[in-house]
Amino acid sequence: MAEQLSRTALVKAHPRAGWTIVAMLVASLGFFIAGIFLPFTAVTKLWLFENQVSVYRGLIVLWKAGELFLFFILFVFTILFPFVKINSLLGLWLWPRLEQEQARRMYHFVSNLGKWSMLDVFVMAILVLTVKSSGVANIQVGVGFFLFFVSVMLTQTASLWTGKIVSSLDK
Repeated sequence: MAEQLSRTALVKAHPRAGWTIVAMLVASLGFFIAGIFLPFTAVTKLWLFENQVSVYRGLIVLWKAGELFLFFILFVFTILFPFVKINSLLGLWLWPRLEQEQARRMYHFVSNLGKWSMLDVFVMAILVLTVKSSGVANIQVGVGFFLFFVSVMLTQTASLWTGKIVSSLDK
């Protein structure tokens, strides 16, 4: 039973860092959800028509248009992976009966997931570059983008900090 974290959550074993990381992750989850529903970009076509697009609205448009491959790719990498990553990190800190080896495996899973969850940022950058270079439309970044960005940065910081703590657990 020495292998277990004294049957307490990791946050209780490392309270100062733990509660700070949990607060970062809860804030990150809030920013993430807001970033999905608030306007991500504002597209102005020919200086006359403006269309604000959120991640949620973009996914609905792709679904209704029958673009299921693009819908699936953006849903998985923009919604599912970040959501699972944030909640897995929260579980890592708050789950009371987590053994040290389980904590290491869970963190390894989260760190691998994080590498794939940035694909959506790459896709969005290519989309913005393509539209801007065409000269037909003007894209301005919306508040949803910034909230999503803050969520990614908070999650990344919490993940790196968690990795240092998990790697220091007695083997």
